[in-house]
Amino acid sequence: MTDRAQRMQEEWRREWPGIDAKVMATAGRLLEAAQLMEREWLAPFAARFKLQKGEFDVIATLRRAGKPYMLTPTELYEGLMLSSGAMTSRIDRLESNGLIERQPSPADRRSIQVRLTPAGLALIEQMLPLHVANEQQALASLSAQEQVQLDALLSKLIGGLMQKPDGL
Repeated sequence: MTDRAQRMQEEWRREWPGIDAKVMATAGRLLEAAQLMEREWLAPFAARFKLQKGEFDVIATLRRAGKPYMLTPTELYEGLMLSSGAMTSRIDRLESNGLIERQPSPADRRSIQVRLTPAGLALIEQMLPLHVANEQQALASLSAQEQVQLDALLSKLIGGLMQKPDGL
C-alpha cells in the first residue's frame, strides 16, 4: 500500500532527483499521524462528553496538579503551551458549564486561580480511564515494544527540535 508520504517521495524523486525526499516523507508522516490522532481519536472522544479536546486538556491538567486541583491561568496556559487568549476562552466555557471555578488567589489579590468543581472532578475521574483506553486503541497497530521505541524516538526528536539552530 502506498501512503501519501510515499507517493510524495516518489514524485519528488522523479521531479527533483537530488532532493532528500526521504526526510520529507518522514516529517510528513509524523505530521499526518498527529493530525489523525487529534481528528479521529482525541477530539471525538472529548465530544462524547460534550467537551472540546482543549477543554479536556484543561480539566486533566487541573486533576494531575493534585489536590486542591487548582492552578493559575498562567500555569495552565504555559503547561498546555497556549496563548493566554486561548486559555481564557477555554476557562470561560468550562466555567459556564460548571466544571471549573475562578477563585481569588490567597497569595495575591490581583490574581485568580482556576479550580475543578466537584462536577469537573467527577467528570475527569470518569473520563480518564476511558481516555487511556482510547489512546491504547489508537496505538494498537504497534506492538508494546514498538510503542516503547516510538516513545523514546519522539522524546529524542522533541529534544532535538527544541535546539533550534540560529538563522532559521
